[in-house]
Amino acid sequence: MRKLIEFLVRKRHWFLFVLLEAVSLLLLYRGNRYQQTVILSSANMLTGSVVSLSGSVASYLNLRDINKDLLERNGRLEARMLALQDQLEMLMADTVTFRGFVPDTTDSIPYTFVVADVVNNSVVRLFNYITINKGKLDGIEPDMGVVCERGAVGIVSTVSDHFSVVIPLLNPKLRLSCKVRGSGYFGSLNWDGRDALYANLEELPRHVDFQKGDTVVTSGYSAVFPPGIIVGTVAEFEKQHDDNFYSLRVRLAADFQALNNVRVIKNLRQAEQLRIEQEARKND
Repeated sequence: MRKLIEFLVRKRHWFLFVLLEAVSLLLLYRGNRYQQTVILSSANMLTGSVVSLSGSVASYLNLRDINKDLLERNGRLEARMLALQDQLEMLMADTVTFRGFVPDTTDSIPYTFVVADVVNNSVVRLFNYITINKGKLDGIEPDMGVVCERGAVGIVSTVSDHFSVVIPLLNPKLRLSCKVRGSGYFGSLNWDGRDALYANLEELPRHVDFQKGDTVVTSGYSAVFPPGIIVGTVAEFEKQHDDNFYSLRVRLAADFQALNNVRVIKNLRQAEQLRIEQEARKND
């Protein structure tokens, strides 16, 4: 207390100066209408700036929730689009039943999804992996497909209660069945460990018609990914050694170096498909 009193006494001239300035400003404000207008305008500008800054900060902090909401909406729309795409292909294959048929998409979407955040990622190693913050307790299981807003990312490999490890397209262990959109022929997509922007689509028959810039999508010939998920675009191509197949250089759609959020796709009919395929192999 004594030190506080000594400080106030020592700085009394400054406190007196501030007090007199405040009184002067008060008298000036009350006695002059012009100064009142100027001060009020300045106060309103300052208040508006503070409110605007506060709103900007709040909007920035809410971007994470908004982004997740958009991912969920995109996932639902994508699931419906894939279901409609499957039904359209079936109807085009059977033109007899096309007339008068109205597809019902409410019960025909065999896919659900879980939005997850990427908590660990690598792109410079030969065998890259991605860790996400969803696991068994969130319904994640091995062999589920993983996509982002741009396209296919990889397949779930290992799962714990709260986390999952994904084998991305940037890993030579992963081979993904793909095709050029509009073509019925499929090949195997694999990464050669060189460039994080490209992968190779091999074993495409030489009579398949395609051009640079064509879109490469998942073929749907597995229980992991539905057909039609974008993988990338054709950058260049050449004939393989046996001269009967093409090897395509595919620019990947997903930006693995800026991967923040993903969707894990669960095929509700995956277990049934795998079970019947295993039963069929028993007869081999």
